[in-house]
This record gives sequence, structure tokens and C-alpha cells, in this order.
Amino acid sequence: GRMAWPLFWLVVIGTLPGMSIGAVLRVKYFPDPRTFKFFVGLVLLYIGLRLIYDLLGRGKEASPESKALEAKFNQRIREARRQKKIRLSSGLPPEATVKTLEISLKKTSYEFYGETFTFSTLGVGSISFLVGIVGGAYGIGGGAILAPFFVTFFGLPVYTIAGAALGATFLASIFGVVFYQLIVPLFTASDLSVTPDWLLGASFGLGGLAGIYLGARFQRFVPARFIKTVLAVVLFTLAVRYVSQLFF
Repeated sequence: GRMAWPLFWLVVIGTLPGMSIGAVLRVKYFPDPRTFKFFVGLVLLYIGLRLIYDLLGRGKEASPESKALEAKFNQRIREARRQKKIRLSSGLPPEATVKTLEISLKKTSYEFYGETFTFSTLGVGSISFLVGIVGGAYGIGGGAILAPFFVTFFGLPVYTIAGAALGATFLASIFGVVFYQLIVPLFTASDLSVTPDWLLGASFGLGGLAGIYLGARFQRFVPARFIKTVLAVVLFTLAVRYVSQLFF
């Protein structure tokens, strides 16, 4: 019930064209991965710092809807502790599901846990297109960048964006792999390896499936602030490694 379908389809529509452009740019014009690592590192560094800035309370004030959602979550934790229930019972209730309210070219809105969240339809589509180019060039799928964007720039709750970002990344990844496979004949004369590494990809996929299942299963029991903190640390660490590899 935490799948924001309007957000999912917007990301898919924006990402797929961008991925095809990114794949061609990577193979034809930017075969050196260090350049794209540096660029992606700068993007992740900005998002990571933005998350840290907001977590320290120095960013812009959170939306009333986000504050209300966090307050409800914390209230359930307090009630569960007073009633001496097990810790897992303090998560989001089963009725906390996403309900689509409006979809238009201007804005999209949905309800979650009694709060209404609205975002720019064209804004999400445009960012998804740009991230698709980066994802097609570097192979990151886009979710690693889009999810923090949805939290920091559009003020959407982490509980509702994970499913949409993962679903869109899944379709985009399939599209990207097929596209790379299709353009292999165009670069047979070059020394650049374009063919997807299926064994390595299967290894990533099996490990990812296990982690994704556990993450989705236990997400509803974890405070949003803790999720944001972990995300900020991971993004910042990864960004520093990506940026520094260009100089060392």
C-alpha cells in the first residue's frame, strides 16, 4: 500500500528517454568512467550535504505535512512503549497507504497517513529525464539520485518514495541493458566493451534482491529521521570516493 503509482509512472516516462541518450554519450563520447564518476560524485555530494544540512535543522523548514507525519509516527512509538508492546508494533499502521488524489500536467497529489503531499508533475519528469541521462551513461539506474531528490526538494515522505524509485529503477535497468545489447554491433570495430556482463549483473541482482526485500519489509518500523541519516552518510561517503578518484 505504500507504492506511489503516479510518482512511479512519472519517473519511468522521464527516465527511459534519458537512459538511451546517456548510453550513447557514454559509449561514443565519454568512454573514460572517471569523468562520469566525478560528475556523479558532485551530484551525490550536494544531495548528501543538503540532507545533513536539513537534519541539523539549518535547512528550510519541513512542510506541515511532513511534520505531522513524523509526529504521528513518534506518537505510536510512545503509545507502544506505554502499553509494553514489542518494538516492532510501533511502526506505521496497516491503514497507512497511498491514495492518489490528483494527476495533471501542473501537479500531482496523494494522501498518506491522513496527510496530503503535492509535487510538480513537470518538475519530477524533468529531473527524471536528467537523471536518466546520468544513469544511462554510468549505469546507476537513477534511484540512488532520485530518492534523495524527492525527499530534499519535493518534501515527499521516505515511506512513499522507495517503492516508486525502486520500481522505476527496475524498468529503467531492463531498458538500459537491452539498449546496450542492441548497440553492440555498432561498436564491434572499437576496443570498447559494450556487451553487458551478465554474470556480474546476476551477482549484483541476487544480493540486491535480498537487501531490497529486507529494506522494504522493515522500513515501516524505522523513523524517517534515521532513514535520512543513513542515506546522508552513505551518499556523502560515496561522493567523496567518486570525486577523489579523479585526483588520486
